[in-house]
Amino acid sequence: MSATDIVLDIRDLSVRFGDRAVVDHIALRVRRGEVVALVGESGSGKSLTARSVLGLLPEGARATGSVLLDGVEIIGAGAEQLRALRGARAAMVFQDPQTALNPVQKIGTQLIQALRARGRITKEQARTRAVELLELVDIPEPRRRVDWYPHQLSGGQKQRVVIALALSGEPDLLIADEPTTALDVTVQAEILDLLRDLRRRKGTAVLFITHNLGVVAEIADRVVVLRGGRVVEQQPVHGLFTAPRAAYTRTLLAAVPRLPESCSGATESEIEASADAALEVRGLEVVYRQRGRRFPALRGVSLTLGPREVIGLVGESGSGKSTLGRAALGLVAATAGEVVLGGTSLTGLSARELRAIRKHVALVQQDVTAALDPRRTVEESIGEPLVVHRVATGSLMRAKVGDLLESVRLPREFARRRPAELSGGQRQRVVLARALALAPRVLVADEPTSALDVSVQAQVLELFADLRAEYGFACLFISHDLAVVHRVADRVVVLRDGSIVESGTAAAVFTTPADDYTRALLAAVPDPDAARRRAEPYPALIALNGAISK
Repeated sequence: MSATDIVLDIRDLSVRFGDRAVVDHIALRVRRGEVVALVGESGSGKSLTARSVLGLLPEGARATGSVLLDGVEIIGAGAEQLRALRGARAAMVFQDPQTALNPVQKIGTQLIQALRARGRITKEQARTRAVELLELVDIPEPRRRVDWYPHQLSGGQKQRVVIALALSGEPDLLIADEPTTALDVTVQAEILDLLRDLRRRKGTAVLFITHNLGVVAEIADRVVVLRGGRVVEQQPVHGLFTAPRAAYTRTLLAAVPRLPESCSGATESEIEASADAALEVRGLEVVYRQRGRRFPALRGVSLTLGPREVIGLVGESGSGKSTLGRAALGLVAATAGEVVLGGTSLTGLSARELRAIRKHVALVQQDVTAALDPRRTVEESIGEPLVVHRVATGSLMRAKVGDLLESVRLPREFARRRPAELSGGQRQRVVLARALALAPRVLVADEPTSALDVSVQAQVLELFADLRAEYGFACLFISHDLAVVHRVADRVVVLRDGSIVESGTAAAVFTTPADDYTRALLAAVPDPDAARRRAEPYPALIALNGAISK
């Protein structure tokens, strides 16, 4: 490797907050046209390492060592020099395109501003270049959509615009910080395909930060594994997935849910049938109204959830899966059809009657940070449903909270802690404990593991299986992660645009899908086995660009 091939050369990099080292003597290189994945769990130092490249460390952080970007030293560089390097030599693609784009400016205006800030060009020249950039990142009808606002674009299109902004300065290095984490599996596949295409066409180097090892297997040439701010392993992608050297890497790989594998859920014969269904949804329609317009969220959906059964609800954003989960709990009003919980129809119930029936159902939310009041102790949060429904107060409530904490494998003394004192996995366990406080018959779990690191996710899924056996609840398990659904569900219902396109046992849906849309979803799932990486383009993209794509 010649010196001119090296775009990024990090040597002995440390980042400290006071005396605490959060990045500890890291070394890595990225050469022109190469994709290097920086992998690790929360707190591993991967994002701080990436931000060091552009001098974007938070206040109070101090970096030492050397970061050479195209031969220019970043550590100790002045503000003016860093401004000149950002965008021109390296640019960052952030995780959430919602916050990266100005909602009140047209996307063309944002691109034009970025282009004119970096060079002396006219507004007309910048607009022409903005259209070219949108075309480069495969935005349909770029001449028309250059005048669109961010809210008029899908999540995947917004992320493409963010990538176009990053490319506006023609950088040699793209730093992609979890760029696909918030995206549906098919949109994620499209963005990965775009990044690979940019590398091939323009020779762009990519430092790709992620905790998703399936994505790493799809896109990376080399992988750097971080733990506690240190490099524990660095290998070409094939070697890392087939012969990992570090025990920590082997633990991460073992925790990744995979497709296909034998279904771990109950078989049909194990699921108690029929007349005593925990939940029935019959011809359910939900229509949202906004500014005089009607937006159908569910279109004639019917399903039956048996006692102790887990049904996985899968589909892309806007498919109606979360609306279905909330309607099942009586949290969303049905426009037509009905929901029957434990033999009781929710139609026409008074507020008091609804409150009584909600003792038997519970919701596990996706955002555990928002689900827990930061001012309340764990005991107060878990004990709230016990107090509200007058099941227990005082010492009896405290005893029940202690039992619930133990059931989710947390010490009783955690009752005195507040959410800020807990890790993400611990907060998810507290949310589970609160959901189980009244021993519900039906649990709706809405993306309960999507924000968790892979090893923590594996622990929570194992805990979920144990709690299901102990408490005997039935569950609607909502997720865009098909590998996770395959691990926990007995049956799977695939939703698209508010309608069910396929349903069946998990084994049948995942091994012999009947619908083209289901096949496209499965084809787009990143394969954590690097030895089986797909050839370009993704099979899902072929399908989605044909009959399935809107």
